[in-house]
Amino acid sequence: MPLFAVEYTYAAGSDAGRDEVRPQHRAWLGELHEAGTVRTSGPYPDGSGALFIIDTESAVAVHDLLKQDPFGKAGFVSDIRVNEWVCVFEWRS
Repeated sequence: MPLFAVEYTYAAGSDAGRDEVRPQHRAWLGELHEAGTVRTSGPYPDGSGALFIIDTESAVAVHDLLKQDPFGKAGFVSDIRVNEWVCVFEWRS
């Protein structure tokens, strides 16, 4: 399946709300990670947004999946950028 780089931009003034909803957001991401759908994810250090690498069949499937994110449902994401991505080297820890 193709990989997709997903970039979130967080809505201005949403810091406190994100702190409150973060446990549900991380639980949602954790389930997707366990299933192999979310390969990796994490916020930017400046708090402006986050990056996910998602393994699914299409960009439409990515957008459908993101509709389930508690951050998105709460209105904390002001912009979403989805790009199909070709992995040349995979990170190993």
